[in-house]
Amino acid sequence: MDGIDKRNRLEENPFSYKISKDNTVFIEFHGKRVKILKGKEVEKFLKRIELAGNDKEVQLILAKITGNFKRGNERKR
Repeated sequence: MDGIDKRNRLEENPFSYKISKDNTVFIEFHGKRVKILKGKEVEKFLKRIELAGNDKEVQLILAKITGNFKRGNERKR
């Protein structure tokens, strides 16, 4: 895992997820929803999260699932 997060952005835990009653997963980045998983995607996601050894690995999984959604031209808060 060395070299993946060179700027240590995942140390801040920017990603979070919530699982709803109807087995839908909402992935958020700094509290803003960026991805919704349903069906078989949820099963794969939960298996990967179970196998994660620590918080940084969970953050990396969430980052990879959300894909390349930040391009650098977003408004600052």
